[in-house]
Amino acid sequence: MKEWKNERKKPIVIDVSKLDPASEGLSIEEIGASLEEHPTIEPNSNSRCVPVGTKMIAPGGRNKKEMFKAKREFVKFRCSVYEKKLLYIKAKRSRLSVSEFCRRSIFDLEIKERLSDDHIEILKTLSKYHNNFKSIGNMFRKKDPGLTAAVYALADEIKLQLEKVQK
Repeated sequence: MKEWKNERKKPIVIDVSKLDPASEGLSIEEIGASLEEHPTIEPNSNSRCVPVGTKMIAPGGRNKKEMFKAKREFVKFRCSVYEKKLLYIKAKRSRLSVSEFCRRSIFDLEIKERLSDDHIEILKTLSKYHNNFKSIGNMFRKKDPGLTAAVYALADEIKLQLEKVQK
């Protein structure tokens, strides 16, 4: 046991020119051939020698990723403090970055201002009112046609306003 600890470990040398570039690893014959060339290493002495399927490195090295070239340029422009604040506020309202906001405004793309939580709550309430007025109109349909027509007109007006906001 002491002899083995004091003995210097010798690496296995494998001739790379004999390897098949299409293969994903070493075959047992190739490992055996390299062990025969180095008789100081016993073939079954190391149980940690497990063939692992790895890909061979390309001869030219690792393939480098190319940088996405669409947004590499940096643009600066001068504006007043008021214009800068207005730009940041409008970008924040539309939930876009300042860069994306400027890009969309340059190309005349649609920039929708996103609704705040309060606006969304108001729209939900208006939608409930629309549904409630339609239900009330259905209740009085046979008894009072004039009241039904007025209630339906109000419900249609609410729906029209909801559609305007959603566009």
